[in-house]
Amino acid sequence: MKSNGESSSMRSSTTISTYFALPLLALSSFFSLATSDPRITEAGFICGSSNGLLTEKVIPNYIAIMREISESVADQRWGKYSLASPPPALYGLAQCYGDLFENDCLLCHALSRSRLYGCVPNFGRLYLDGCFLRYDGYDFYNETVDPTHDMLKCSSNSTVPADQRERVAEFSDRVDRVLRNVSASAVQNEGFAVAGEDGVGGVAGVYALAQCWSTVDAGGCSVCLENATSKARSCAPGEEARAMNAGCFLRYSTTKFYNIPVNGASMTSPQAGLKRVHPSLSLLGFGKLDLTQGSSRVRITIAIASSAAAVTSLVLIGAYIGYKKYFKKKRVHHSLTQLPMTVSKFSLYFKYETLEKATNFFDDSRKLGQGGGGSVYKGNLPNGKVVAVKRLVFNTLQWVDNFFNEVNLINGIRHKNLVKLLGCSIEGPESLLIYEYLPNGSLDQVLFTRSYKQIESFVAGDNETHVLTWEARLHIITGSAEGLAHLHGGCGVKIIHRDIKASNVLLDKNLTAKIADFGLARCIAPDESHLSTVIAGTLGYMAPEYLMRGQLTEKADVYAFGVLVLEILSGKKNSTYTQGSSSVLNSVWNHYKSNNLAACIDLALRGKFPILEASRLLQISLLCTQACMELRPPMSEVIEMLHDKDRVVPQPNQPPFVNASVLFDNSSSRSSTYTHGC
Repeated sequence: MKSNGESSSMRSSTTISTYFALPLLALSSFFSLATSDPRITEAGFICGSSNGLLTEKVIPNYIAIMREISESVADQRWGKYSLASPPPALYGLAQCYGDLFENDCLLCHALSRSRLYGCVPNFGRLYLDGCFLRYDGYDFYNETVDPTHDMLKCSSNSTVPADQRERVAEFSDRVDRVLRNVSASAVQNEGFAVAGEDGVGGVAGVYALAQCWSTVDAGGCSVCLENATSKARSCAPGEEARAMNAGCFLRYSTTKFYNIPVNGASMTSPQAGLKRVHPSLSLLGFGKLDLTQGSSRVRITIAIASSAAAVTSLVLIGAYIGYKKYFKKKRVHHSLTQLPMTVSKFSLYFKYETLEKATNFFDDSRKLGQGGGGSVYKGNLPNGKVVAVKRLVFNTLQWVDNFFNEVNLINGIRHKNLVKLLGCSIEGPESLLIYEYLPNGSLDQVLFTRSYKQIESFVAGDNETHVLTWEARLHIITGSAEGLAHLHGGCGVKIIHRDIKASNVLLDKNLTAKIADFGLARCIAPDESHLSTVIAGTLGYMAPEYLMRGQLTEKADVYAFGVLVLEILSGKKNSTYTQGSSSVLNSVWNHYKSNNLAACIDLALRGKFPILEASRLLQISLLCTQACMELRPPMSEVIEMLHDKDRVVPQPNQPPFVNASVLFDNSSSRSSTYTHGC
């Protein structure tokens, strides 16, 4: 029963992407073929203590593990992956239950990733009614029973009155029999079985499902299900029960809840190979037929029909298996083509071949940049127009969610400080977004590509080193603020970017700032104060209430803008993980407390900046990065403070949330650091 399920490759990422976002609305349309139930109801959830084993590296390790597991789930409906280096060691496991169709499995797993991410940095396990996900700091793959954390969930509704002892005893006996039957079948059939009143091993009026994890061998599966059976039958005469152990899941119900109708058979090994097939195929002869009643003519007719259906089924199964690998690669692309209304919104729709030629077949010499959302290439269209082509290779359905966020939210919104989206192409092997071309690239390339040697030589008088002037920096800060203010309400809706950072601010030929990359953006309805969601963005720019609680408002963008301003003025990148006073945020705050903000300005400017204006801008940025979101000004007020030099800038009365160790500190200092002043 064991199999590796681990990928030998691991990708690194500095961005917490929408990989952990909650893509249910998008996924519901992508899985247009699924007519069954993905069973995403939460059955059991444990968010345990880290016991001091986790360090600041837990988030990158968690992301890497979940990425690999998700690929395995898409391929074989379960997956495991572990990382020992860099510390801490983390182990992950995901399993869809054997009756879920492939599309439902992907949907269930996507939701479980989203919910479980709220546990980070603590360990967690989540049982949904259709799938299981767990990560921990030790090798739990062979674990079957965990008395400390195993769970039992009994229905409070009873099928028979408690005072009717005979009926209670009779129902309890039926529950016991169906649980023992389904457990025995699962052990013999690769860890999965279902049983119902119309199937082998079934009992009238009671349905059951047993699932062992694929990392557990037959012996461990037997031990786990035996333990789960003894617990689940104690719930009778309750109409439903779920026993959730470390190595298995067992459920009974008076309602038929599993997805695959097999016309009289339990889900044993003859059907196990069909558990990925779409439910419509069950109409083509899967399951057993009762030929024991009726006339000879009827029996002959049914036999002929059954034989024909069986042959047809075998042909379809063969075609399905042969097509599976191809279909897997094309699944997301086909989902895109099901949404022509989105594409029809564009005034320009590009052919894939045109963009291939425009970029010289995506030659590396045309590459402008690489980010979490994809690679960007310079393209020359046949009419002479120069464009930027963003190439998105969809490895997961979450990247599709990014694509449609970017298309739906930014299309039609025009502002001088927002990158203009010109069109898209979804007909090739990967989907493409086409933007206006901005010759000066991204702000981070301008700010952070200089070496210390270059800075020192410039301070010494080497005029060949080019740096942004004070006027250029002020122009970029103001433009970025106006673009954000437009998103937060100036365009008629409230859009939260969620990933404001230097690499997502592009510069045109006049160094005008234009905000780009709307893959993580979210729209908030006018009557909503915030969204509760899993975190997505880049560490070092995320507001504390969002990073710790998943509470998303436009003030999260204000916080990221404040960090961006500090980077522009200091010429230093805010560290993702910092200790002590080494971060830009902490450094600026300390200089503010000592009334020496001018010392924070980029040395490359050689003192060529107005000290009072510089101090004013730094104070505005500290207002934006306060830990308490209620104290941060909206972007409309930030713009007023930038333009009106006579307007008094309030004093920040709270240090910003800067120390990454707070994220992983279980002491009371974590709470006090966050809540002070709110």
